[in-house]
Amino acid sequence: MQSNFIAGVPWRPDRDLKTLVENRTTFTLNDCELNIFETHQEAKDVNLIFGDLVLTTMLKGKKIMRLFDKEGFDYLPGESVIVPPNELMKIDFPDANIENPTQCIALSISKEMIENTFNLLNEKFPDKLLSQEWGLDLSNFHLINTQDLSEIINRFVRIGVKERSKEKDVIATLALKELLIRLTQTQAKELLQKTYKQLSSSNRLAHVIDFIKNNIRESVSLDTLSAKACMSKAHFSRSFKNELGISPMEFVLKERLNLARNYLRMANYQIQEVCFMSGFNNITYFIRVFKAEFGTTPKVYQNSIQMR
Repeated sequence: MQSNFIAGVPWRPDRDLKTLVENRTTFTLNDCELNIFETHQEAKDVNLIFGDLVLTTMLKGKKIMRLFDKEGFDYLPGESVIVPPNELMKIDFPDANIENPTQCIALSISKEMIENTFNLLNEKFPDKLLSQEWGLDLSNFHLINTQDLSEIINRFVRIGVKERSKEKDVIATLALKELLIRLTQTQAKELLQKTYKQLSSSNRLAHVIDFIKNNIRESVSLDTLSAKACMSKAHFSRSFKNELGISPMEFVLKERLNLARNYLRMANYQIQEVCFMSGFNNITYFIRVFKAEFGTTPKVYQNSIQMR
């Protein structure tokens, strides 16, 4: 089953806890610092600030996070938040206790690493379809982790916590570059899901996404999509994957699977009906890819929803 959650990080032994609120364990690497925070009791208005840009990711429990002097939002496992340098985080822990502590990582990344990574991307892959340049959109700061983003965060945490080789900093630097790329791709996908209709007449990538969503039940080919983008198949495929992290046809497949999951939630459709309503024309293939994506067959998933 695909998972957007981050693998567990070992808890600090009770005897090693210096505080029950945001107890901090730090692993210092070249160009970044990995912090693991644990909170074992209810707390309110806990302030946290970093001098560098920070990627925070919830591992366990729940926080209420307030940024940019705005109202707080629930911050849960499977989510990440990008925080600009010197931005004050005000955090509540409404449910934390000894039996149900919270755990979160905060990865602070040097300005030089961020600039060098995106300068290289802008030099190597300058023809972006969605935005003019590679970089992070700090207005889109609260993210639902994609599988690719979760995988690289997991890998980076393992490097920081467990890697003992003399090449550790080199390995971490390479992983950090991939992490920055996955962050931009996650942001691009979320932006497109929110704005593709508004941008469809002015942006070729949004135009393609709009076409896919409007024709998801029809036969959709790479030839058709690249023609909609007014690009060659090779250039379109490469550009699409660079910006969104998946190929055009993988995007089509995920859209169909999400549509099928919604149908299974909505009503007591037959599985074969769901298969064809979602754009699949082979029920055996549909069941196989649904299970690969969600970890269960369509029928078992439907039954689990109906039992709730």
